[in-house]
Amino acid sequence: MDTFERGPRAGYARQRAAGFTLVELMVTIVVAAILLGVAVPSFQVTINNGRLATASNELLVSLQTARIEAIRYNDHTMVCLSKTANTATPTCAAAGATDSTGWITFVDVNHNNAYNAGTDRLLRRSTVPDKITVLASSNIPQGIRVVYLPDGYARNLLGTSLLTGTFDLCMQTKRPPENVRRVAIGTGSRIGITRVAVANGACNTPPNS
Repeated sequence: MDTFERGPRAGYARQRAAGFTLVELMVTIVVAAILLGVAVPSFQVTINNGRLATASNELLVSLQTARIEAIRYNDHTMVCLSKTANTATPTCAAAGATDSTGWITFVDVNHNNAYNAGTDRLLRRSTVPDKITVLASSNIPQGIRVVYLPDGYARNLLGTSLLTGTFDLCMQTKRPPENVRRVAIGTGSRIGITRVAVANGACNTPPNS
């Protein structure tokens, strides 16, 4: 036969079973803090890797587009860094700019190494995610642009030899340690991306290869 406890002690027992002790609560908080401490840095690495990958892949596609369209249109095409890529009338950044927020890709119809709305043919406009810096090596003409001729090859500032140079898309962070994606234009205008780790997560002017 079942028996039931009555009186104040029965209510007290039910109340204790439904709650947590102070020790249990403290243990839960400590465990949550540990898990948070592990998860947050890992999440930051994932986010930053994604931003770097997005920016570097977009620059690679822009350069490839410029090369293909130079052959297609039998004309000069250009990719130039820009601070106004997402505006109605984008322009190339000033020579040596280190604060560009993106770039534009266009057919340079009048061959003046600048984008002229209404004359030139805009192919792509690209912006980089927040906290990413775009830096060019010394071989990149004026530190801001790559020009492809109708033969599909990019050349140096004087047009006397094939271009070899790099762009670094960089985040000042140690998460991830490889805080740079280097987009390199090599012999024959081949383009590739490599991951680079810079000491202390700094952003420096990249080498030419």
